[in-house]
Amino acid sequence: MIYLDNAATSFPKPQQVYDEVLNCMKNYAANPGRSSHQMAIQAEMKIMETRDRICKLFNISNPLRIVFTKNATEGLNIAIKGLLKKGDHVISTVIEHNSVLRPLSYEVSHGVEFTLLGVDNIGYINIETLRKEIKKNTKAIIINHASNVIGTVQDINKIGQIAKEEGIIFIVDASQSAGYIPIDVVKDNIDILVFPGHKGLLGPQGTGALYIKEGINLKEYGQGGTGSQSDSMSQPKILPDRFESGTLNTPGIAGLCQGIKFIENIGIENINKHKKMLIEHLIYELSKLQYIKIYGGKSYENRASVVSINVEGLDSSEVGYKLNEKGIAVRTGYHCAPLIHGILGTNHIGTVRISPGYFNTIEDIDKLIFALKNIK
Repeated sequence: MIYLDNAATSFPKPQQVYDEVLNCMKNYAANPGRSSHQMAIQAEMKIMETRDRICKLFNISNPLRIVFTKNATEGLNIAIKGLLKKGDHVISTVIEHNSVLRPLSYEVSHGVEFTLLGVDNIGYINIETLRKEIKKNTKAIIINHASNVIGTVQDINKIGQIAKEEGIIFIVDASQSAGYIPIDVVKDNIDILVFPGHKGLLGPQGTGALYIKEGINLKEYGQGGTGSQSDSMSQPKILPDRFESGTLNTPGIAGLCQGIKFIENIGIENINKHKKMLIEHLIYELSKLQYIKIYGGKSYENRASVVSINVEGLDSSEVGYKLNEKGIAVRTGYHCAPLIHGILGTNHIGTVRISPGYFNTIEDIDKLIFALKNIK
C-alpha cells in the first residue's frame, strides 16, 4: 500500500514510536500522578518529558500550560467553549475544519456571535478585511494555520501581531502544520495553540495537546479525578489538572514523545524540505495532465503537504475507490471542511486529497501519477 493520507493520520510511524508504546504497556503503564510506587512515578516522568519536548518544539516556557487531549478536536472544544460567553464576538474563516465550525455554531445558541472571513481562490484571507471585522466585543481570532483541503498556510505571525495590538486572544489550529512547519508561540503571539499528536508529530492516534498562555482563564470542560486536591469535591483550578480529569493515555503519550524525538533528530527544517520536494514533484506531474484539476493554486511554496484534485468526468469517490484497488490510499469527499468547497466549486463532488508524509518517496508519487493516467 502506498499511503498518501497523512493529512488524516501519519503512517507509518517511526519504529521507536511503536517500540515505546509497547514498552510502556509492558513495563510502566500505571496511573501517572496517582500513586507513589515506581511504575506510577516512571509514567509521570514520561508524561513530563513529553510536556518538556512539546515546549521546546513551540518555544513554550512553562510545561504545566500543556494540557493533553485525545485529539485536536477536543482541544478546540476546550478552548472555544471554555473561553466564550454571551455577548462575545469571534473572527474565523470559511476554510476552517468542522472542529472549529461546529463548536462555534453551537455557541451561537449561547449568545456568541461569529464572523467567517472569506478567502481567495487559493485559500488566503485578506489581512485588511480581518482588521475591518474587528469589533469592540471581539474576544478571539481562530485561524487554521494550514488548510487540510488545499494546503494554504496562513501568515500567523502577521495575524498574531494584529490580535496582540487589539487585545484579542489568538487561537491557532495547528493540525496540519505542527511537526514540520516552525511555530513559535512567542514570536507569533499565539495565546492558545491546539494540535493533534497523530499527524505531523508522528505519534499514535488518541493523542493531542492544548497550550494555554499564562493569564488566560478557561472554564473547566469536565470534572473528575485528577490525583490532586482529592479531598475536595471541586475541580482543581491549576493547570494542567483542570482539564486532565481521569487517566491519561500514557502509552499514547509515550509514543508521542518518541515521535517528537524523531523530529528533533531529523530536524524540522529537513522534514519540511523533504515534503516540499514531494509536493513540488507531485504538482509538476499533475500539471502535465489536462484532465486533472488542481485546487488552491499550483505553487508548492508556503504550502502544507496537501494537494486536492479532481479527475475530469469522474466523481472523487470513484477515483479514490479505483486508487485503492491499485494499492494507493488517498482521501475523498469534503474533508470535514464544508465551506471551502463553495469557493472551490466542489460542492456535491468534493475532492481527491493527496497528502504525502515524511516516509513517502518520489517513486510513490510517480506510481500515483501512473495510476491516475490508467484510471482516466
